[in-house]
Amino acid sequence: MTKKDFVPYLESSDSVVSKLESNVSQGLSEAEVKKRQEEYGFNELETEEKTTLLQKFIEQFKDFMIIVLLVAAAVSVVAEGMEGLTDAFIILLVVILNAIMGVFQEAKAEEAIDALRKMASPSAKVRRDGTIKNVKSTELVPGDIIILEAGDVVPADVRLIETSSLQIEEAALTGESVPSEKAAATLEADDEVGIGDRSNMGFSSTNVTYGRGVGVVTGTGMQTEVGHIATMLSGTEKQLTPLQRDQEKLGKTLTILILGIAAVTFLVGILRGRLPLDMLLVAISLAVAAIPEGLPAISTIILSLGTRTMADRNALVRTLPAVETLGSTQVICSDKTGTLTVNKMTIEKVYYNGELHDASEAINLNTPLLKSIGFANDTEIDDQGQLLGDPTETAMIKYALDKKFDLKGELTKSPRVDEVPFDSTRKLMSTIHQLEDGRYFVAVKGAPDQLIKRCTQVDNNGEVTTLADNQVDEILEYNTNLAKDALRVLAGAYKIIDEIPADVKSETIETDLIFAGLVGMIDPERKEAGDAIAVAKEAGIRTVMITGDHAVTAQAIAERLGILDANDTNNETHVLNGAQLDEISDEELARTVANYSVYARVSPEHKVRIIKAWQANDVVVSMTGDGVNDAPSLKQADIGVGMGITGTEVSKGASDMVLADDNFETIVVAVEEGRKVFANIQKAVQFLLSANLGEVFTLFFATMLGWTILEPVHILWINLVTDVFPAIALGLEGAEKGSMKHAPRTSKDSFLSFGVLPSIIYQGIIEGGITLFMYWLAAYGPFPTQLVGDERHVLAETVAFLTLGMLQLFHSYNVKSVFQSLFSTNPFNNKYLNMAFVGSGALLLMVVLIPGLQSLFGVHDLTGTQWLLVVLAGLSIVVFVEIIKFILRATGVAAKYEKSGADFKVVK
Repeated sequence: MTKKDFVPYLESSDSVVSKLESNVSQGLSEAEVKKRQEEYGFNELETEEKTTLLQKFIEQFKDFMIIVLLVAAAVSVVAEGMEGLTDAFIILLVVILNAIMGVFQEAKAEEAIDALRKMASPSAKVRRDGTIKNVKSTELVPGDIIILEAGDVVPADVRLIETSSLQIEEAALTGESVPSEKAAATLEADDEVGIGDRSNMGFSSTNVTYGRGVGVVTGTGMQTEVGHIATMLSGTEKQLTPLQRDQEKLGKTLTILILGIAAVTFLVGILRGRLPLDMLLVAISLAVAAIPEGLPAISTIILSLGTRTMADRNALVRTLPAVETLGSTQVICSDKTGTLTVNKMTIEKVYYNGELHDASEAINLNTPLLKSIGFANDTEIDDQGQLLGDPTETAMIKYALDKKFDLKGELTKSPRVDEVPFDSTRKLMSTIHQLEDGRYFVAVKGAPDQLIKRCTQVDNNGEVTTLADNQVDEILEYNTNLAKDALRVLAGAYKIIDEIPADVKSETIETDLIFAGLVGMIDPERKEAGDAIAVAKEAGIRTVMITGDHAVTAQAIAERLGILDANDTNNETHVLNGAQLDEISDEELARTVANYSVYARVSPEHKVRIIKAWQANDVVVSMTGDGVNDAPSLKQADIGVGMGITGTEVSKGASDMVLADDNFETIVVAVEEGRKVFANIQKAVQFLLSANLGEVFTLFFATMLGWTILEPVHILWINLVTDVFPAIALGLEGAEKGSMKHAPRTSKDSFLSFGVLPSIIYQGIIEGGITLFMYWLAAYGPFPTQLVGDERHVLAETVAFLTLGMLQLFHSYNVKSVFQSLFSTNPFNNKYLNMAFVGSGALLLMVVLIPGLQSLFGVHDLTGTQWLLVVLAGLSIVVFVEIIKFILRATGVAAKYEKSGADFKVVK
C-alpha cells in the first residue's frame, strides 16, 4: 500500500502500521522486504531517458525563423554563386550559435532532478527481523520501521510512532526558518493539512536536529514529497521569454512582408521587360536587404555582455534570454526565509525588571535572564567560533555574547551537572549547575504560558519578591503583544537549591521558580531587501511574498518590508494561506490574484498555481527561492532566481539566474541591467530595420522606375560592414536616465513599441529617399561629372552605394534615443559606437579607394567635390531626424508613447 491509498497523518500510528502490514517491535522480514522491493521498486527518484546532445542540437532547428534563414542561405548560394557564400556563412554561423544556446538551456531541468537525487540519505537505521540494522536508504520499502536520531537525514516519508523531543529541520520543503517539533499524536482534521503542519510525519531528505524518534515508512522514491516535487519539475514546461516571443513574432512578420515585397518586385520587373534571372537576383537582393540576419547574433552578443555586467554585480545568469526577461518583470514572487529575511533567528525585544527593552540596549550582565537563557541551552561553539544548534537557542547565545556576557567563564565556574531535557508536551528545558558555594543554580527556559505557571516569585533588579496576579497578567500581555508582532517568545526563570533531588524530573525541579524575563525573536528582514522593494515599487514592479511560514509572521515581515502598507488595518485581507488557496479554483485565483500580496503555509503546488495565475493575466513573473519546495515554481516562472549561498542545488538547477550574495537587492540591480539590455536590443532593432527598410525602399522604387541602382554585392557589403558593428556598439549604450522610474513593459509591448515602429518607418523612408535622390542626381541630374553612358551609370551606382552606407553610419547616432535629441547629452559618449563608425566607414570607403576592390565591386572612383556631396548627403539624415524629433516632442506625440506599464487592479 502506498500513501495514495490512505492519509497517514490523519490516522493513528497503530492504524498506519496495521494497514502497512508491519510490526513495530519486529519490523519486516528480509523476505517481505524483497517482495515489496519488487512491488514498489527501490527508494530512489526515477531517471528519465535523457536525449543525446545531438538530438537536442537537431531539435533547435525546428524554429520557423531558423528555417527561413536556412532557405535564404541556400537560395543565396544557388542564385549568386560565390557571392552568396559569405551571406550563407553568416546565416549558418548565427543559426549554429542559437542552437548551442538552446542545448545549454535544456540541460537545466536534468540538473535539478540530479540535485534532488543527491539529497537522499545514504543509509538508514531500520528494524528488521527483530534486530536493528544499518541498510542503504535505497533498499527501504513501505512498512519498514526506522529509527531517527539527531544528525540523521530522514531517508523516506515516515509516520512517526514514538518521539522524544524530536525536531526536524524542514526549511527546504516548507520554508520555515526554525525546526518543526514532532509528535506521534494523530492530527485532528477533516481536510488535508499542509506539509508544515504535519507534525506526526517525517519527510525524505529533511534533517533531524534534535531528539530521537521511531517511524514507519509510508512512502518511498517517487511516492515521497521530494518525489512529488521531482514529478512536478519534470512536468513543468518552461515559458518562452518575452525576448524569444518578440523575436519569433518579429521573424514571422518580417518574413511574410519580405516575401510579399520580393514577389511584387519580381513580377513588376518581368512586366517591364526585365529578364527573369535578373529579376530573381533583384528579388533575392531585396530579401537579403530586408532580413536582419544579423539580429539573432547581435542580440546574443548584447545579452552575453549583459551577463558579464550582471556577474560583476553578483547576479549569475544561467541562460542568456533571462537577462532581458528581468527587464520585463512586472511581479517578483519571493520566498521569505533566506531571501527577504536573513534566515537566522535574532532576538529583537527583551523584557526584564518589569520593562520591555530593545535588544540593542545595554543590559546589566548580572541580570538573571542572561544566565537562564544561556545555561538552559544546548548550543555548541566550534573552533571557528560558529554557533551550532537549534536556531532559537543560538539566537539566545548570540544575544548574550554580543552583550559581552562571559558564558564560557560562567559555565566553567558553574558547570552543568544534570538536566531535564526539553519535550514538546511541557515545552520547557531545565539544566542544573553547581555553584562555587556548593549550592545549585537551576536554569529554566520555555514557553511563557507554561513557565509562568511554575513561577512563584519574580526578580526585579536583583530583588526577589512574590509574583502577584497582576504581574502575571502583565507578563502574559507582553507575551501576547510580542506574538502579535510575529516574534517567537520564550521565557526564562531560575532558582537556587541546596541539593539535587534524588529523582530529577519536571515535578521536582521545575517548581517554585523565580521569573527572570522574556525574549522575543524573529528571523528579521534584510534591510537591503526593504530598500530594494521600495525601488522596485517605484519602477512599477510588485513584490509578492510566498512562504511556508505562518500567516501572522508572514504579514508582519511583509509590513516591515513595505510589501504591505503598515498603516493599512485591512492587511489580513491581502494575506492568503494554503487552506484558503485550496478552496479557490484556478479561474477564480487568476481573476483575483492581484488582491493578494502575501501567501502563507503554502505547498510547492500552491506556488506553481500562484505563478500560473499571474501568467494567465499576461504578466511577466519572476520567482525567487532557495529550497527544494521552490524548484517547481522557479521553473514555471518566466525567470527563476535561486540563492547561491543558502540555496539548495535543486533550486539552483531549476533557476535561470543565481544570486551569488543571496541578496534581494541584487534582483533589482539585475532588473535595471535587464531594462538596459532590452533598450539596447531595441536600439539595435530600430537601427537594423530602419536601415533595411531604407534598402528595401531604394530597391523597390528603383525597380518601379526601371533603374538598376544597386548590385547584390553592394547590398551584401553594406549589410556586412555598416549594419553589424554599429548595432553591436549600440548594445553597449549605458542605461538611459530614469530607466527605473517607469513601469515595466507589458506582454503586449515588443521591440517595435514605444514609438520604435513609426521611427523605423519614417527613418527608413528618409534613407531610401535620399539614396534615390543621389542616384538620380548622379545619373540624370546636375551632378559635377563629365562622364556619360555606362561610365556615368557606374558612377551613379557608386554614389548610391556610398550614400546608403554613409546614411546608415550617421543614422546609428540617431537611434541612441527614440525621441530625445542626439545633442541633449554628449553624442560621442559611447566610445564603441565611435570606433564602429570609424571602422565600418573605413571598410566602406576602401571598396572605392583600393583599385583591386573597385573592379571586384564594380564601382568608380570619386572626385573631391563628389566625395563632399556624398558625405553631406549621409550627414543630412541627422538633420532630418532631429527636425522630426523636435516636432514630435513639441506636438506632444512623443509623450503618448511613454510606457504605461502594468495595471494591477484589485478585484472586489
